[in-house]
Amino acid sequence: MKVTGKITKFLDKETGTSKKTGKEWVKQTVLVETAEQYSNIYPIEFFGDEKVRNLNKYQKVGDNVDVEFNVNANEWKGKYFVSLQGWKISKSSANEEPIDAPPFETVNETDLNTQENDNLPF
Repeated sequence: MKVTGKITKFLDKETGTSKKTGKEWVKQTVLVETAEQYSNIYPIEFFGDEKVRNLNKYQKVGDNVDVEFNVNANEWKGKYFVSLQGWKISKSSANEEPIDAPPFETVNETDLNTQENDNLPF
């Protein structure tokens, strides 16, 4: 899935140790707000040292971003928990400044009505 919005907040990094493998892990959640009227705040988790480093290195609060993510659901003691697992984040084209176009020339109406013989076949 993909969402486009503005980064409003970085939550604190979380770290821990995997019970199965004993390896250290890190994750960080970023809040992305869209322009939609309802359900417009997405808490997206980035899991893994490299993804968290890249998230903090290239993104900041206020940036417009495109985020690609997977929806992950887990069951625990009869309750279900859903998380959004980000796997790609990039600056949105909304960050780009508009290009200034050259101004249009103003033409008098009398100039348009004046016919010149320019030898065109039509």
